[in-house]
This record gives sequence, C-alpha cells and structure tokens, in this order.
Amino acid sequence: MKRWSRRKRASRNALVVFVTAANKRQALKIGKVAIDSRLAACVNVIPSIQSVYRWKGKVIVGEEALVIVKTTDERYPALEKLIMAAHSYEVPEIIALPIKRGSKQYLGWVLSEIYN
Repeated sequence: MKRWSRRKRASRNALVVFVTAANKRQALKIGKVAIDSRLAACVNVIPSIQSVYRWKGKVIVGEEALVIVKTTDERYPALEKLIMAAHSYEVPEIIALPIKRGSKQYLGWVLSEIYN
C-alpha cells in the first residue's frame, strides 16, 4: 500500500512546460485547450520573444510566442499529444522541467485544478 501511495504522489509531481509557438494566436489556442482539458492548471503566454536557432542548415532569427504551462508528470503525455496536434511546427519545442520547490498553497492549487 505504501509503495502505491508514493508512486501515485510521484505521478502528480508538478512540472513547468515551455513551448514556443508561431504567434500569440497559436499560443493562446494551445493554452485554452490545455486548460479546458484539465491538462494544465495555468498557462502563461508571452506574446513576443526573439528566437535564434538552426533549422535545416540555416540560422533562423525570428519572432515567436512563449507558452509556459503548469501541469503534472501524470498529465504530461496527454499534454504533449495535444500540443503536437495543435502546433504548426514540424518539430515544436516542448520542454518539461520538474518544479523542485514552490509554495504549498500554489502547488496544491495546481493539483486541485487538474484533478478536480
């Protein structure tokens, strides 16, 4: 019983996921669908960032939007699938980082928004 409880808690560890999008409209679409699907508790959209990257042998400098998603380990696979379906890029940036520390109140709210 204890092992299951620990595993269950571990699967609900909070993550912050970074996604770059082609523009603010696409970023907001991803955010709204993630919230509506309860795959995220909160999504922030930074409408204009400058990105520099190499793509197919060329250095690209362009404007994108940044999506910051708060979710959990357990919800991440479905969130990634949703992002891939909604995204216009051939290879979208989707990077998830564990939240090592945060206020108990905020992290409790994240879980309550996703699982209730």
